[in-house]
Amino acid sequence: EEDSPSPFFHLQAKKKQIQLMQKALEVKEEDFKDRMKVITCRWRDLHAKEVQMKTYMEKSGRTLKENDNMRNEALKKASKEREKKVQKESELLRAKGELEALRNKHQKLCKRVQKYSVFNKYLEDVVKISQFEEIQEVIWRYKTLVRMHKDLLQSQQRHKEMSEQAKVLLDQYMEEKEAEILQYKSKLVQLQLHFDQAQSDILSWEAHWADIQNTAAKKTQELATIKLAILNLFQ
Repeated sequence: EEDSPSPFFHLQAKKKQIQLMQKALEVKEEDFKDRMKVITCRWRDLHAKEVQMKTYMEKSGRTLKENDNMRNEALKKASKEREKKVQKESELLRAKGELEALRNKHQKLCKRVQKYSVFNKYLEDVVKISQFEEIQEVIWRYKTLVRMHKDLLQSQQRHKEMSEQAKVLLDQYMEEKEAEILQYKSKLVQLQLHFDQAQSDILSWEAHWADIQNTAAKKTQELATIKLAILNLFQ
């Protein structure tokens, strides 16, 4: 040991170094603990701020959503208002057009009334000198006569159409019967030809029958002569 003192000192130096390092570690650990406390406090503060921020964001989100809903509702309402305005303007234009048309019609009717006022005066004079008491009775009587005249014309037209239809049917019937008569005449001519041919054939067959009878008589006479000759020969 006396010959080699350096390992002891070296060990002591190491221990001292370890102690210094231990102290340094303790200091660093304390420092780390202090820093962790600070970080923990900051983390808590950040977490609290995060919670606050999240709450604020949720509130802001709800507010924005409400604002969006309100804005959408406002837009929808504005769109409906515009549509109603356009519809009202369209109805107003249509009403103006109808009003203008009614005004024009009213003017035309006024002109027509002025134009036909002379006929009203004429009807009043007619009422004065006739059996009618009011103009309306004259008009009713006129309408009745017009309706009767119209019915009479329609009846005449129907009778005319029925007469024309009957004439057409009669013409068709006559044409059909004439065609049948022509067919019968043609058949009659053919039958007459057949009859003439039959008469000619009868005369021919009668002459032929006469020849046959003459020939038969001659043959009969010859047969009788032969029989008589045979009988004489036999006797």
